[in-house]
Amino acid sequence: MSARTERLPGQSGKTFVITGANAGLGYFASEQLAAAGAHVVLACRNPAKTDAALAAIRGRVPGASVSAVPLDTADLASVRIASAALLELPRIDGLILNAGIVHPPRTREVSPDGHELVFATNYLGHVALTMQVTPVLRRTPGSRVVALGSMISRLLDSSLDDLELEHGYNRWRAYAQSKIAMQVFGFELDRRLRAAGAGGADGVQSLVAHPGYSISGLTPGIRGVNEPSRVSRFADILQGVAAQGKDVGAWPIVRAAVDPAARGGDYYGPRYLTRGVPSLQSPTRTSVNLAVAERLWSRTEAILGAPFAL
Repeated sequence: MSARTERLPGQSGKTFVITGANAGLGYFASEQLAAAGAHVVLACRNPAKTDAALAAIRGRVPGASVSAVPLDTADLASVRIASAALLELPRIDGLILNAGIVHPPRTREVSPDGHELVFATNYLGHVALTMQVTPVLRRTPGSRVVALGSMISRLLDSSLDDLELEHGYNRWRAYAQSKIAMQVFGFELDRRLRAAGAGGADGVQSLVAHPGYSISGLTPGIRGVNEPSRVSRFADILQGVAAQGKDVGAWPIVRAAVDPAARGGDYYGPRYLTRGVPSLQSPTRTSVNLAVAERLWSRTEAILGAPFAL
């Protein structure tokens, strides 16, 4: 199955929730799913940018069915409020965990709850959201969770022993750890769903996808959504051999969410790692390491103060 919008299976009657959907990969995944007939809920932090994204989708996709829920994944109180709203939905066919900090701060910052900011935004809030909306996922036959990983997991590795980076902060280590944690979580979630009898084709499946090297300068310009400067667009065009637009980078995410042939535990990314059509790939060893997954799961439950009930 191609992930090109015009070739997606019809998604009429289905609902997808996408975090960080006001720009970048999240926006284009939302637009593509809306064009396939799905109702898409944009779960975003900035109201003005969310409104711009909603207007853009409605303008570019005739008859699009879209709505929004306020969500700041860095703030666990915001996650609880958003989760309560999402639990009111009759169904969630796909929960796409996309929001995140791509350009981390140079020095260590903390979230409203006191957690390292990149870890809190990219990982912890997403786990809390998934925990809290699991009931609606379970009552939706064939639902999927798609965790957004990154090819940085092939460039930098971590056993995730210092999740909060309390013993030495580095901005790229912070980003890499958060994405490795998302991949570990995505694969472990599928294993645990199956073990609990809640997974499989008729239950909830968890998959992981990464967008390759997707950059703004190669992405279509959309008012309020993607407006790179001439300088940044020119610089990004020079990287065109190894990069792609975020509209294309969204394809592996959408394929993981809707491909009838996809299965829980699958890992999708661009065929040539940094760019290309979506294809099944092999995750890094750390991403599927059972000992790393067990430590991460236990530590996450301890931080959140609650077990992840499946």
